[in-house]
Amino acid sequence: MQKIALGRSDLKVSKICLGTMTFGQQNSEADAHAQLDYALERGINFIDTAELYPVMPSAATQGDTERFIGSWLKQSGRRADVVLATKVAGPNPYMHWIRKGKSNHNAANIRAAVETSLQRLQTEYIDLYQLHWPSRNVPIFGASQFDPGKERHSIAIEETLAVLGDLIKEGKIRHIGVSNESSWGVSEFVKQAERKGLPRIATIQNLYNLTARHFETSFLDETCFREQVSLMAYSPLAFGQLTAKYHDDPKAHGRLTIFPPTWSPRYLRPGVLDAVAQYAKLARDNGMTPAQLALAWCYSRWFIASTIIGATTLAQLKENIDALDVRLSPELVAAVDAIHARLPNPGQ
Repeated sequence: MQKIALGRSDLKVSKICLGTMTFGQQNSEADAHAQLDYALERGINFIDTAELYPVMPSAATQGDTERFIGSWLKQSGRRADVVLATKVAGPNPYMHWIRKGKSNHNAANIRAAVETSLQRLQTEYIDLYQLHWPSRNVPIFGASQFDPGKERHSIAIEETLAVLGDLIKEGKIRHIGVSNESSWGVSEFVKQAERKGLPRIATIQNLYNLTARHFETSFLDETCFREQVSLMAYSPLAFGQLTAKYHDDPKAHGRLTIFPPTWSPRYLRPGVLDAVAQYAKLARDNGMTPAQLALAWCYSRWFIASTIIGATTLAQLKENIDALDVRLSPELVAAVDAIHARLPNPGQ
């Protein structure tokens, strides 16, 4: 499998990254180990997790994903074979079980998060440490407009970079990245790093799929290209909607039916359902599954360094990886763009 360098770092990762947020909720520890074994057999060397996982977030399961990965690393002895990425939670007063709901990107919180992640992962270092969402007020997770009325206390980017720099010097993390960030945020992280001699972000982990192409339509792709920050695209199947399984059977088993609709309302919007129906028909008319079309689209985008895929079964994982071999003709790309023009970013 092709390996891609992340940003200006020395990390070289597979075009596909194994997402793990089902581990501990939809997948058992044995399931998790089987997925990790299979992913490495297929050439994947990149694993992404977070202290928050699994989803849905809860006090009872928080940290289980990292624990499952940690037990696999210990049993398999393959720590040196993988690039391991995890994330520190940002501010969210409703998640009282993560540092009493006061998590933020200051020194105390980041240090506490790193130490507990290292313990759960049973490793001495994290290859890529990411800020799960910004400290400041930013429209994310389905919000479509910036609202100055939601301004809140936030940690200065320079302060965050300083503690991350200390952790790099201590050998606990190697490189850093952001997630759910904007063009302004990426530019500010790079600017502060260069002005203050602090570590430079290598990656951004943002939403991207056929129903949510804001990364390119907002020209965040240009910002990241010019600043040499690599995109790790998450949710390429729009929480399973782009497989068309819910289109074919509204009661199909998956996170859109087993979790409350308030957890992922963006993927239940009428515009998303209309877009899914059209993309599914386009895929099937061209001899491929809807999932193959959605993933092949992400795998072929020039601005995506690595696409994060998640699965609850090995059969799903196999299909997702196999889609790397699917090639989209210029005519099919034009047809995708035509649907996008009619229904732009309903899942953003």
